[in-house]
Amino acid sequence: MQIMNGTPDLTTAVWRKSSYSDGGDSNCVEVADGYPGLVPVRDSKAPQGPALVFGAEPWAAFLAMAKGEGR
Repeated sequence: MQIMNGTPDLTTAVWRKSSYSDGGDSNCVEVADGYPGLVPVRDSKAPQGPALVFGAEPWAAFLAMAKGEGR
């Protein structure tokens, strides 16, 4: 993994569909593993488009809220 200007190089990232996607073709979020402390996220319908990169802790907090665990 190489980080340039604070952004990881995602050109060789291996993407997987998030288990939180509904499984259909319309709502698919993909994440890439192998970036310690970071969670790259992209829209599977636009794989050449931009990816968002979250810190692992904020991403975990987001997931907890999305699952209703943070209320």
